[in-house]
Amino acid sequence: MGDITHTLPVVRTLQQHWPHTRLTWIIGKTEYSLVYDIPGIEFIVFDKNQGWRAYQQLWQQLRQRRFDVLLHMQMSLRASLIALLIKSPIKLGFDKARAKDLQWLFTTDRIQARPGQHVIDSLLGFSAALGVDEHHYVWDIPIPAEAQAYAQQQLPDDAPILIISPCSSMAYRNWTIAGYAAIADYAQQKYGMQVVLTGGPGSIERAYAQQISTLCKTKPIDLIGKTNLKQLLAILARARVVIAPDAGTAHLANAVGVPVIGLYAATNPDRARPYSYPQYVVNKYPEAVHAKLGKSVAEVPWGTRVRDAGTMQRITVADVTAKLDQLYQSGTTSP
Repeated sequence: MGDITHTLPVVRTLQQHWPHTRLTWIIGKTEYSLVYDIPGIEFIVFDKNQGWRAYQQLWQQLRQRRFDVLLHMQMSLRASLIALLIKSPIKLGFDKARAKDLQWLFTTDRIQARPGQHVIDSLLGFSAALGVDEHHYVWDIPIPAEAQAYAQQQLPDDAPILIISPCSSMAYRNWTIAGYAAIADYAQQKYGMQVVLTGGPGSIERAYAQQISTLCKTKPIDLIGKTNLKQLLAILARARVVIAPDAGTAHLANAVGVPVIGLYAATNPDRARPYSYPQYVVNKYPEAVHAKLGKSVAEVPWGTRVRDAGTMQRITVADVTAKLDQLYQSGTTSP
């Protein structure tokens, strides 16, 4: 989900600059359910769960077609194999320094090398390579009426909403259960917030939800595993603030204009934070890098991760409550 939200500003920039250009987006099945109703885009769904049959089906769809340019924006072997099936005189990829998984072998042209960028800014290098220098940091993911109705049914209207999305797809990025419970109680007691838990249906997410609820003095609304992506987007859009580690939910909240308190120690927030809200990031990444490698962030490769156990425990409850207080004192509100 994070990759999709990072790509959307490029799509919106191209749509704004070249409104008559036809855009085709090859996209995963799950990701398609988030953005299928964005107008002006032809979506071709690639279901990776079908294995080699997915490539065969894609070839059947594309073998009679030719494109002016391919933006090869996903660094993975799967995406590169898909690129082989696309007929285009220009296959634009990352510069060789950033082209992971040998992506540079599957492209004809490369974007300009620019070190130390946020993922969104690095992807905007693709539109820049096409001569489009303007940037439109716009997401505008449609939220259907039925998803909005679901959110209204689940959430109260008489209290500001704090959403805690506790888990990332990578467990080493997750903060502590006790920490989340303490924040939930703090937000409820000091600001009268209704706390809502969101996340996927996996066993780790369910365990987090049960244990956080057990520790909280006031029970949160537990929506973990109970929403599809459009319903999740509608839930996030009604929040006052979202607290999350480096995970897709943080970027979805950013996409609907809701402030995010991002929890970062294992990954570099300058590369992967919720784009619009750097002021609310809890950043213990420099401390973690120095403890593990004895170096500063500037001395390690961009994108270095610290996967050691206990890394996220560098973040304290006081770090997070300070950001929540800062948000309330600043008067920042979601649209």
